[in-house]
Amino acid sequence: MRQLPFATALATLAATALGATPAHAELVTPKNPAAIVAIVESQGWPAKLVTASDADPYIESSRNGLKFLVLFMNCNDAHKECKTLQYYMGFNDAKNVSFEKFNSWNKDKRFARAYRDNEGDPVLEMDVDVDFAGLPRENLGESFNTWASLMDAYREFIYED
Repeated sequence: MRQLPFATALATLAATALGATPAHAELVTPKNPAAIVAIVESQGWPAKLVTASDADPYIESSRNGLKFLVLFMNCNDAHKECKTLQYYMGFNDAKNVSFEKFNSWNKDKRFARAYRDNEGDPVLEMDVDVDFAGLPRENLGESFNTWASLMDAYREFIYED
């Protein structure tokens, strides 16, 4: 049995590894809203894409009774070719949350910020930068797992005594 020289074997292995791009390496961007809808649905959540000629698109969804939006941000003037996403939820029945409480959340939590909107509702937002080439589908899916955890924690935080 003849053995290949080490350098030849290494080159063969590298060529094989580079030639086999895994299917899960697909990059997703907000320029393709249908791909984002599919990822939301893959989490087991409903996803309704809302588009209008005079506004940026967004997705309406919910999880465990918590309604939220996936907003397409940094879009062009035609409300297409969006570059980033923002996950957004709010509660309209908890207007008495103090600014100190929001500050506590923002000091202690990562990835999402809390504040009171113009109507006095507690809001939670999480930005997802998928600009340039995009994010692998798995990474974007994982951002929804992070969002789900934050939504649950925020609901508990807002309604705790």
